[in-house]
Amino acid sequence: MSFYALLSHFSSRLRRIRSSPSRRPAPVRSGTNRKNHSLGLVLFALAIGAFAIGTTEFATMSLLPYFAQDLGIDAPTAGHVISAYALGVVVGAPVLTVLAARLPRRTLLIWLMAMFALFNGLCAFAPTYGWMLVLRFLSGLPHGAYFGIASLVAVSLVPLNQRNKAVGRIFLGLTVATVIGVPFANWLGHTVGWRWGFGLVALVGVLTVILVAWLVPDTPVEKGASPWRELGALRHGQVWLTLAIGAIGFGGLFAVYTYLADILLAVTHVSPAAVPFVLAVFGLGMTVGNIIVPWFADRALMPTAAGLLLWSAVMLGLFVFAAENVWALSATIFLIGFGGALGTVLQTRLMDVAKHAQGLAAALNHSAFNFANALGPWLGGLAIAHGLGWTSPGWVGSLLALGGLLLLLLSVWLDRRARHCA
Repeated sequence: MSFYALLSHFSSRLRRIRSSPSRRPAPVRSGTNRKNHSLGLVLFALAIGAFAIGTTEFATMSLLPYFAQDLGIDAPTAGHVISAYALGVVVGAPVLTVLAARLPRRTLLIWLMAMFALFNGLCAFAPTYGWMLVLRFLSGLPHGAYFGIASLVAVSLVPLNQRNKAVGRIFLGLTVATVIGVPFANWLGHTVGWRWGFGLVALVGVLTVILVAWLVPDTPVEKGASPWRELGALRHGQVWLTLAIGAIGFGGLFAVYTYLADILLAVTHVSPAAVPFVLAVFGLGMTVGNIIVPWFADRALMPTAAGLLLWSAVMLGLFVFAAENVWALSATIFLIGFGGALGTVLQTRLMDVAKHAQGLAAALNHSAFNFANALGPWLGGLAIAHGLGWTSPGWVGSLLALGGLLLLLLSVWLDRRARHCA
């Protein structure tokens, strides 16, 4: 059989897999080396990239005291480095996805992760605060686009009733990073220097490039793909509503997580050595959530999202009362982390409502969550500054989760009204 006949045969089989929700997917095949690889290995390769991104996003917060001292800046100024990364995510997600609309998805993933590895590696050599600020912004540019395109690749290889499960497996890389990658990067920063933490992330990025090139199937560009078609996602009101659900509803989780270390020291009165363990419990909650919740979301997407927002509102409210006891607080933090699976659910929702502009919509999901990462801590900080106490971010988070739930109910109502009018 010739190469072109083999490629044609594979494409035909892949189309049959995608059109049959009840059939299990066959092993995917790389168009370049013609080796068979299981779906699990493809998702593993994509999840390694998510692990690298999760490590650099969260570990930078824990490395802040080290690079602030080394670069000769105070802690508030060093915090701008974290904001620069978030700004890079917000800008890069739509811009890179739109500009690269005509690139094959595997090629785009390779370039995105190569860019991510390069700029994180350069962060390890940043000589001044100014350089660090610029390099963190550049490091954030590929973040949202990578998650968006990786999610599209994942769902294209599974039946319709397993989409959330596939996306959840990729997001596991990010959640596992909060349990393993972040503590390890923090340990490196403490023992051998903060620059090694960014060097570690760069190495994992290079590993991702190799794994994606080897394991992810090389599929052709979709017919009609263009920057203008991707921009068409912004014409759909449901896309904006779904982004708003994430931007508001997810803010509560960040409101508590940002001040968790301070609350543990000032309210719970644990030793500084215990703080990383409680942070790891939060990561475990996110990991378990991303394993369990997609099973429900594949059967009832919007009810699952509504349930997660209501769950988060209750758990964030309970956090206020649990903060004085380390065991009660740890259990509550685990359950709050469980609600982090909302990101997986909304990722799939965006693919549904964006019609033929799924790439941009999927990437914008991470712009929305980085907006939440700014909104939640800002409102939580205002509550603390106005004398409401260290635990007040819990109430702020609960209200934000309820706000996200109201937006979701509005989205469902508009959906039903549109179907009724049709």
